[in-house]
Amino acid sequence: MEGKGEASMGLTQAAERAALNKLVDYLDENPEEHIDKIMELVNKLVPDSVFPVQRKAFTDVIASRGNWYELMMRVFRLNPQMRTKLLKALLVDGNLLAWPVQERAREKYQRNIPWAILLDPTSACNLHCTGCWAAEYGHQQNLSLEDIDSIVTQGKELGTHMYIYTGGEPLVRKHDLIKICERHPDCAFLCFTNATLIDEDFCQDMIRVGNFVPAISAEGNEHTTDARRGQGTYVKIERAMDLLRSHQLPFGISCCWTRANADTVATEENIDWMIEKGALFCWYFHFMPVGRAATAELIPTPEQREKMYHFIREMREKKPLFTLDFQNDGEYVGGCIAGGRRYLHINAAGDVEPCVFIHYSNANIHDVSLLDALGSPIFMKYYEGQPFNGNHLKPCPMLENPDTLPKMVAESGARSTDLVEQESPEQLREKTAAAAAAWAPVADRLWEDRADAMYEKRHGADHSQGMAASDMSKFASQGHVGYIDEPTAMK
Repeated sequence: MEGKGEASMGLTQAAERAALNKLVDYLDENPEEHIDKIMELVNKLVPDSVFPVQRKAFTDVIASRGNWYELMMRVFRLNPQMRTKLLKALLVDGNLLAWPVQERAREKYQRNIPWAILLDPTSACNLHCTGCWAAEYGHQQNLSLEDIDSIVTQGKELGTHMYIYTGGEPLVRKHDLIKICERHPDCAFLCFTNATLIDEDFCQDMIRVGNFVPAISAEGNEHTTDARRGQGTYVKIERAMDLLRSHQLPFGISCCWTRANADTVATEENIDWMIEKGALFCWYFHFMPVGRAATAELIPTPEQREKMYHFIREMREKKPLFTLDFQNDGEYVGGCIAGGRRYLHINAAGDVEPCVFIHYSNANIHDVSLLDALGSPIFMKYYEGQPFNGNHLKPCPMLENPDTLPKMVAESGARSTDLVEQESPEQLREKTAAAAAAWAPVADRLWEDRADAMYEKRHGADHSQGMAASDMSKFASQGHVGYIDEPTAMK
């Protein structure tokens, strides 16, 4: 009976996939004319439980004809030879069809199942950036082509169709990464890159496969970029952006903001520069003092972080650029998303880590399956402990809750996975405790600000924002206040 049920589900999903792909084709034919009808058609095909908040947001964006609508139209001006492939991989396979499969796996296995998997194809990098632990790794570790293919294949069985390359510099392995795109056209691949290895041949490969998107590391102006990343890096980054834009290819920006560059990064001028260059998104990453060589000196001040909090929200209201601030936006995703709750990280040695910034593990992908790694002791500590703070402006067990990580590592018996020099969680805590203490009163004041547009969401009866149905059920069973225990529609 189970086999018949799985076969029936496969046929149903295949039919749903075909119908949703036809909708993408319909929209792509004439975006401006067809876009008003598209969400109505999507809602007829997709269960109510799949991304209800996000779908309403898309409906509102389309109706508003504002800056986010302008961003959507920018997407439809991408290279037509690859645009439809990307939309199908990203929207249909990577989200609308993937999410119910992930939810069923979360309920079945009672552990976190990731929406995205980050992995390091290599520890090698051609730059040596201040504050980046990967700069210390050397060129010794690599995931083989078959390793990466196995990770993606196992991930898809759990419903994960989003893969993000970190490093090292992933494009050191760009030919293998394109092969993975060819093998898995139903997945979307994002690559954090310093952009210095992007050339004409690689642009042609991107056009051909259609499901690969670079996120270029860029931090403010030429002075701040070159100061951290090396003389001449800014010029190379601009050259790569111009090449991508000339081919109408999608890309975004990855920005590590530090005490040294925060005031340059948080400017409207910098946002306008990204848009002018052709970027569609920007991910803002708070500096993390990870690695024995890293110090706390580059951690932004509470004043800088509060400024960034207000700045990103202001820019979202007026600019056609999709921005995420991974520390200050914790409330939109229900706190910490690591430990497989929405993502995990696999380093170049195969160690399966809860987070790209948390280098402790009980499992290696060469020894255990992805599913078993998700059930390893350190991952289960995340599963049982999230959210780590009721104030989602303090989401991280390392940066804002520095006592939490050492406790989880000790209880799980996880080992350090740093590829150069081991760092204990207590040593890491020494670098983050002062910053956490300084940020806490600011975060609490912002969280309790009745004038903030998010106040009712934070303190009302409905705590569902950013939560999956499986999250709500788990949090309610753990006794968290304000979470309704409702069985998911996908059980």
